[in-house]
Amino acid sequence: MATIAIYSLKGGVGKTTLAVNLAWCAATLSSRQTLLWDLDPQAASTFLLGADAKATKAPAQAVFTRDVAAAKLARATGIARLDLIGADASLRSLDLLFHELDKKKRLAKLLTQLGGAYDQVLLDCPPGLTETSEQVMRAADLIVVPVIPSPLSERALAEVKAHLGGKAGKRLMPVHAMVDRRRKLHAEALARHPDWPVVPMASVVEAMATRRAPVGSYAPRSVAGRAFADLWRAVEHRIAGGSVKAGGTA
Repeated sequence: MATIAIYSLKGGVGKTTLAVNLAWCAATLSSRQTLLWDLDPQAASTFLLGADAKATKAPAQAVFTRDVAAAKLARATGIARLDLIGADASLRSLDLLFHELDKKKRLAKLLTQLGGAYDQVLLDCPPGLTETSEQVMRAADLIVVPVIPSPLSERALAEVKAHLGGKAGKRLMPVHAMVDRRRKLHAEALARHPDWPVVPMASVVEAMATRRAPVGSYAPRSVAGRAFADLWRAVEHRIAGGSVKAGGTA
């Protein structure tokens, strides 16, 4: 089982958009038994996949205190081969809980317990360098980092690289997100990193919030739909031990 984290130090860079669309690609395009685990208390992935966090009997944080098994929180979505562990407001205190538990690999152990049921697990992570992000970095095989072509977003990536040190090159996969090639700043950023995958800013992506569905389910042939598919192929290639060379289709 491969664990793929979608993470950034900075908020508002499209983590949830990537997480939901990559999960759809894994389940639909690659026919993988896939789990999307929403670790963000904003529960955006949970919302976009049409789930109701209140419908779950146990709070999302209960799995970390061993009050309930992770498998019992996983539930089917409307997408074949894609399950979801939803988020809720209880995750607001997850950093404190991890600190109190003092178990550095708690998330990794929970993921190991799920290994027999899934081929791929994707983690939609909250922003920031926190106890939760430390757990994620220990557990993930690959960390996909959306980077808006802007100095602040690039600075956030640099901080994550510095935090990981020598492991950054093998474990991080930067992705240019919310790209508008008409903007000079964006074009210059893409020129500096031509090998990074590219996901465009597009109205079909913004429509996810109203449709509550991944782009591939309603606009697979759109520029954005093809970009997510290209990105997923690059992720699979990276997991398999190859290098990432996906120029994107924006």
